[in-house]
Amino acid sequence: MEKRDFYEVLGVARGVTEPDLKKAYRREAMKHHPDRNPGDASAEARFKEANEAYEVLSDKDKRASYDQFGHAGLNPQGGGAGAAGFSDIFGDMFGDIFGGGGGRGRSHVQRGSDLSYTMELSLEDAVKGTSVKIKIPTRAACKSCEGSGARKGSVPENCTTCQGAGQVRMRQGPFQVQQTCPRCKGAGKTIKDPCNVCNGRGAVQENKTLSVKVPPGVDVGDRIRLTGEGEAGTHGGPPGDLYVQVAVKEHPIFERDGSDLLCEIPITFVDAVLGGELEVPTLDGKVKLKIPPETQTGKLFRLREKGVSPVRGGPAGDLLCRVVVETPVNLTRRQKELLAEYKEIEDASGSKQNPLKTRWFDGVKKFVDALKS
Repeated sequence: MEKRDFYEVLGVARGVTEPDLKKAYRREAMKHHPDRNPGDASAEARFKEANEAYEVLSDKDKRASYDQFGHAGLNPQGGGAGAAGFSDIFGDMFGDIFGGGGGRGRSHVQRGSDLSYTMELSLEDAVKGTSVKIKIPTRAACKSCEGSGARKGSVPENCTTCQGAGQVRMRQGPFQVQQTCPRCKGAGKTIKDPCNVCNGRGAVQENKTLSVKVPPGVDVGDRIRLTGEGEAGTHGGPPGDLYVQVAVKEHPIFERDGSDLLCEIPITFVDAVLGGELEVPTLDGKVKLKIPPETQTGKLFRLREKGVSPVRGGPAGDLLCRVVVETPVNLTRRQKELLAEYKEIEDASGSKQNPLKTRWFDGVKKFVDALKS
């Protein structure tokens, strides 16, 4: 299936700034997160698609390559090929035809592939930091042959066809054609006695357990780079890196918005009218919140520095508590009688005790009268 444009996946324009890109990714990741869509294969695919798009667009080099060449500008390991990568492609092509590069042999020492791993954290662990052990499948250098591919006690030998150059030259008319050596496939070496563990490949597939230190304040879309923990390189090349992508699970009480935390607090009709004091939760324990008399539903209370300390430094955010007045249920007969009595007194008071209601109905009356005229 043809891949969608990464900007389209995240719903952003090509000139999007880094903060807006992160906000868009957080929105898509939360919308399609597997925890919110259990058993929905389509949502899981969208979640992975958003991860891939953010991984490319949040990396300056990969994004530049993608903007210039699209999906073709990304190598199979997910890294950007960039202008240099395309230069290498054309260089190899013309080198094969014309023998360019001054007879320089092609090196097959290659860096290992980068790996990506999505790690789910609770909100508490993301805010306070933690250490997590993860298990990843990876291609690691064979310990028996130390990555050479040759059986222990032997070494790869120079190819007798290309004399270790990895390429052979042939003359066709006025042209000298340079081609990959058909015997060693460009490696420059041949293995007469292959390792019996990796069958001459120099690498084996294994599961690796790593301990990831998560700094306090990480958020959805942040990445932790573990240098050298990617796949093993080939022919003695260095290993790639492992990028651990952070995903934060939905919390039953709090919702995070940057460095702020938000929560809804139900209060009784009596507390809303007469005022009171409530215990509200924070990530550091409970604190007291004073509710003033005549509090309306939707009122927002700000608890300073009870939010999140950003991972890149800066002041801690706030905890924003939105109160919601709860309508009582399962009333007793006596409670109903008292409320009926209260309603009589309220109706007699006119608009003094319900200014919002009075203004709303006045607005409705004006609207209806205007329609009639």
